[in-house]
Amino acid sequence: MLIYKIFRTDEWASFEASGETKGAPIDLADGYIHFSTAEQAAETAAKHFAGAQDLWLLALEAAPLGDALKWEVSRGGAEFPHLYRDMVMSDIVWAKPLPLVNGSHQFPAEMI
Repeated sequence: MLIYKIFRTDEWASFEASGETKGAPIDLADGYIHFSTAEQAAETAAKHFAGAQDLWLLALEAAPLGDALKWEVSRGGAEFPHLYRDMVMSDIVWAKPLPLVNGSHQFPAEMI
């Protein structure tokens, strides 16, 4: 199962340059890296990235993350994937731009 992380362009560039990341500022504050499932990603984008341009969507395979990935209750009682270790480039299955079109983020067709 793929899980998804939204990064701003500067966060993605920093991750690419260093090969690892502790996540975005909210991840640093919470002590884990926040992810969404395919079903949760659009709501996450609307809630936390409304109107934001220059975003990237990263896809990771959940199973290889092992015990470092915890499914925890969050928004609306739904379980969200949280990663309790640094994310490294080898975790990434793919990364794609997440364009803003007419006020909504356009997710890749393979997620729909």
